[in-house]
Amino acid sequence: MTQERSAVLQGLVGAALLAWLTYLLRPILTPFVAAAILAYLCAPLANWLSARTPRAVAALTVMLLLFGAIVSFMLLLVPVVQREVAMFTARLPVLVESLRIRLIPILQQYMPLVAQWDGEALRNMLTLQWQQSAGNVADKMLPWLGGGSAALLNLLMNVVLLPVVLFYLLRDWPVILERIEELVPHRWNRLVSQLATEADAVLSEFLRGQIVVMLVMSAFYMVGLWIAGLQFSLPIGLIAGLLVFIPYVGMITGLVLATIAAATQFTSFGSMLLVWAVFGAGQLLEGMVITPRLVGERIGLHPLAVIFALLAFGQMFGFFGVLLALPVSAVLLVGLRHARNHYLSSPLYRE
Repeated sequence: MTQERSAVLQGLVGAALLAWLTYLLRPILTPFVAAAILAYLCAPLANWLSARTPRAVAALTVMLLLFGAIVSFMLLLVPVVQREVAMFTARLPVLVESLRIRLIPILQQYMPLVAQWDGEALRNMLTLQWQQSAGNVADKMLPWLGGGSAALLNLLMNVVLLPVVLFYLLRDWPVILERIEELVPHRWNRLVSQLATEADAVLSEFLRGQIVVMLVMSAFYMVGLWIAGLQFSLPIGLIAGLLVFIPYVGMITGLVLATIAAATQFTSFGSMLLVWAVFGAGQLLEGMVITPRLVGERIGLHPLAVIFALLAFGQMFGFFGVLLALPVSAVLLVGLRHARNHYLSSPLYRE
């Protein structure tokens, strides 16, 4: 019993050290975490192909298919964005003039000085403000440029590292699993194998649930924007729905595209509010109902646990922490179930 407790204590200390090291290294883990997620998703296809071709060829084929799908999605997204930006730019002077005509009378009711303002006075005020602040522009811009360059370099490094890490993970995936299994103590081999099998099943349920969420939200946004009368309801709704697997990114991307499209199409502010209402309702529906039920229930997590996991992992690990929140929580849930069963059968609880 003493040896078992010592082994458990060593395992807990090792897990704590691993978590602490992961927290310290989180700024450089982005391409590795992203590649590991993609490798887990693509491993079944790579395993199927490796039975017919060399493993390296199978890994390369899967990567080409994956990046081909990403490029196809971008080819769908970029023309829509370009067309909407061009239409918005052409219509911008009309929008500004319409806003001025509608807004100035309202402001004059509460701010009488607005009636004395004209274009020349506003231009002079802006010129004076620019002259007063011009001396500090260089001091403010240089640190920003330095930080921007570092961020750009970091992004380029991640873009270069991601396919390299993904290729080696896909090629060596069975070997990696075998090496990890070799490190497990023999007396724990059966338990760890059982935990890994259950965790893999839970993650599969998570992926299936996430796919259902993407399809449901795509249909919701497409139908909602179509009812709102938006011309680009089909591509915008599809993009917003497919990107919903990245929390908030799908909604924000769709909202920006829909706002630009609505500004170029509608003349009334009420129609714009209707488009915004579609995305507001979609965000509430996805965050409070669809994801907790279709994803949370599939992996056995309570809706409150889903929300807490998203916030906690996002706070600790940033963007990819949000991506990993539910899968990691699902794996931890498997361990907690076994720990609970062990506790309920222990003498400590029974006595």
